[in-house]
Amino acid sequence: MDRENEKKCYRIKRRQFLKISTAVPFIGGQFLMDYIPDDHLGFQSNSSFTKTTSAMSSSKAYSDLLQHPFMNALFGRRARRFGLGMEIPSGPMAYRSDKEPIPLSETEQMLLLAAGTGVSGWHFGIPYGPQTPDSHAEFCLRLTGRTGPTAAGLGIPAMFYTDDKGCYCTRTRDVEPQAMQELKGEENDLDRIISVCRENTIRIKEGRLDLPSSPPHILPPNLWWANKPGSTIFMPVADAAEECLGILALMIRHGVMVVDHETGKPAGNLQSFINSGLLDVEKKFPLSELQTIVSEGVSMALACKGHNMVLMLQAMGLGGLFFAGIDDMSVMGAHASKGTEGLGFRFTENDNWVTPNPLGLEGVYEAHCPPFYKDMHAAVVSFTEKKFGSKGTYTSKAQGPWRESMDIKKSVESYSEEFIDCMTEIAQYIYDKYGKFPGIRSTVMMPCFVQAHHLDTDFYDKYYKDGAYLQTHADHMAKWHGE
Repeated sequence: MDRENEKKCYRIKRRQFLKISTAVPFIGGQFLMDYIPDDHLGFQSNSSFTKTTSAMSSSKAYSDLLQHPFMNALFGRRARRFGLGMEIPSGPMAYRSDKEPIPLSETEQMLLLAAGTGVSGWHFGIPYGPQTPDSHAEFCLRLTGRTGPTAAGLGIPAMFYTDDKGCYCTRTRDVEPQAMQELKGEENDLDRIISVCRENTIRIKEGRLDLPSSPPHILPPNLWWANKPGSTIFMPVADAAEECLGILALMIRHGVMVVDHETGKPAGNLQSFINSGLLDVEKKFPLSELQTIVSEGVSMALACKGHNMVLMLQAMGLGGLFFAGIDDMSVMGAHASKGTEGLGFRFTENDNWVTPNPLGLEGVYEAHCPPFYKDMHAAVVSFTEKKFGSKGTYTSKAQGPWRESMDIKKSVESYSEEFIDCMTEIAQYIYDKYGKFPGIRSTVMMPCFVQAHHLDTDFYDKYYKDGAYLQTHADHMAKWHGE
């Protein structure tokens, strides 16, 4: 089942603005599209990859995976670093694998992607907000349930990953479900779940990620195992700009007035919004706390996705770990001018910043702020359209989790022009103050990674007590690769 053959001040408590709806994946079926650079568009489709049909639905690997006990995965979770083909050069645990590295199959990669950024069905929205008591609350940007929590469907992470053959991006953040639950107990569940990740994956570069095996790109203790042949590194990434816009909208709906923590004054010219009653001067909230909420929310969502993937490693019997020992700036491409290309992200620079600010990869994953939008007003309008536009989340024609979807969506109170102007004023103030949005931290965040590889059980047998790996690891090559 190798890859060749198989061819997402009045102090307001922070947490009250992070009451989020979560859920757990849809999945369809198309092809993994290969993408190649294009001078004008950045990437264009090339159908050199064709649709692959998984034989998983009739395999023992499939049935055992679906029945793997959650407690075994949870309590059997370990960072198992030593994979096939690896070497520890010296010390009391010096060891050189006598086996060649074996890359993950496409099916193995897609299952891990589904665990990290999969779509599980419709989530339930946030049914009530006291500021709009006669309507359904409008806080969620998307109603797509996922394998990991996200704050009201905001800043949904995409997943970049790399293996021996290339660098890829899986983008499921705007995929809509087709059912309440996508894991239905049916024979083809796994094929369907895999297919949504395959359908939304593109290749962005040929060959393994350009990342030197040396500091500062990789921490010294990780040099012997990170990004080695046969491994796949998954790189969850999130749009902090979109996250910030969503949280800012939630605050404005509740009358909260953002103030600059350095000056104590409103974050922008907000007097007219105070006069109208949209904002309440008694509900002052410091900009620094808003930025902290955004950073925490994004980091928690990405960490949950990474942890889900590690639990899937246990269930599948793969080695690997969740870690942060790679320089995210190197990965994204901040050192391209010095010869380390990374993923090729776009950056902005400022003399006041220690590091450049990542904005995403053009045509693949773009942050919700300039330069991908003319200004923050354009970004706010786009954000609003995602909710209330003709194809938005709350259009009465769109699907949802409710029996009477049209009636519930018709009740939703959309943003007024004044609301949009207020949101724009604060967002633009932040952008102008820092030269980036949402401010202090990076616009696009990539704080953690997951590596997956095939485990060399001989190393663990030699140096560790019995129980160093699970039965799934012992059986993996026979079940998944017929060896």
